[in-house]
Amino acid sequence: MTTYTLQASREWWSQRWLDLLDSYRFKKRLERARIYSRQGNVLSIEFKGAKVLAKVQGSEEEPYKVSLSLDPFSDEQWGYVIETMSQKAVFAAKLLAGEMPQNIEEVFTSNGLSLFPFTLSDVHSKCSCPDKANPCKHIGAVYYQLGDRFSEDPFVLFQLRGRNKEKIIRDLRQLRNAKIEPEITEESEPQQQILRTQSNIKLDSCWQYNEPLESSLVVIAPSTGETVLDVLGAVPLVKDEESSTNLNSSDVVMKYLATLYKEVGQKAMLAAMNVGS
Repeated sequence: MTTYTLQASREWWSQRWLDLLDSYRFKKRLERARIYSRQGNVLSIEFKGAKVLAKVQGSEEEPYKVSLSLDPFSDEQWGYVIETMSQKAVFAAKLLAGEMPQNIEEVFTSNGLSLFPFTLSDVHSKCSCPDKANPCKHIGAVYYQLGDRFSEDPFVLFQLRGRNKEKIIRDLRQLRNAKIEPEITEESEPQQQILRTQSNIKLDSCWQYNEPLESSLVVIAPSTGETVLDVLGAVPLVKDEESSTNLNSSDVVMKYLATLYKEVGQKAMLAAMNVGS
């Protein structure tokens, strides 16, 4: 694979880490370090706290011991970083998905910190080989291997700064849950009040009122508009020839029904007001 192909296949945070080493002026030493890394000369890499301990097979039978570390952040500094991360759900979502948010550096710089080292002098490294130069090819091989580890797990970079994956995720969840719970409580209280009010309502007797109405406050009056008699019109009875000059039978019946209708209406009003028997 060409150098360009390798760079294109790496995640941006991994390439950012390797760019620092690639800026080293001794290019031949870096080339040997890359060969060591690709050929499997790095026998083991493990973390001891924030420090990386590795074994690299060199020209001697006994592998060389390499240690590499960055300046870790304090618990207080990490507290500020996690608090800033928790304010944006996208950071937690991407990190849980194994991705490094593009603007993750803003979280650290806003708290006066830098996630990535500025220069190689910020990377503290030692090797048991006789080479006095630092970084030697063994240290360089471990450095390249860490770049590949970063592509697989971005939390490795955080561990170099003193905080492992489990601790970061736990702290993020605690802060996120602490912010969500008050919102849920505030929203649920009105709903609970409504439910309590609804539970006190008895639907079977909702429209019943068994007490007498106060007549001075409630007046039930019959309609003064059209009655059913007005709508139906006169009763179609045959006119009586003997009384043609007087009221006909239809008029007599209509007058009687009007009187009866009025009387029934008055009794209905008195019954509604609980007046009389």
